[in-house]
Amino acid sequence: MELNIALEWAAQRRNAALITIRSDGRPQSSDIAYVVDGGSFIISVTHDRAKTRNMARDPRIVLHISEPSSWSYVSFDGTAELSPVAVSADDETNNRLVDYYRAVAGSEHPDWAEYRQAMIDEGRLIVRFTPTSVVGQING
Repeated sequence: MELNIALEWAAQRRNAALITIRSDGRPQSSDIAYVVDGGSFIISVTHDRAKTRNMARDPRIVLHISEPSSWSYVSFDGTAELSPVAVSADDETNNRLVDYYRAVAGSEHPDWAEYRQAMIDEGRLIVRFTPTSVVGQING
């Protein structure tokens, strides 16, 4: 499967399973929301979750997206890059989280000051996942 075709298909969707590698080598999966940004995926995570610790230790991940109604799926393989944790309302990470919200929600937040503070309180950061290969099938 061609990477650019799979990215175009993925850009039409928002949810996936993120598979990271535990310290003992076993896979760990998490349901996530994402946006496609050029040739990469943008994902919001919190600093204290297993998936975040796994990616910090080993940035190799798989992002699996399925469309059960058409028996379509793609599994992207690549590496993750973690941003710093949001620590102030106007830092780069918080600004990127605002962009992420707009892209996922398709709208403006009713209170950006509240949202930015919540990103700090939750210890949020951005994952930029750059796929290097893909397998799967797209039907219909």
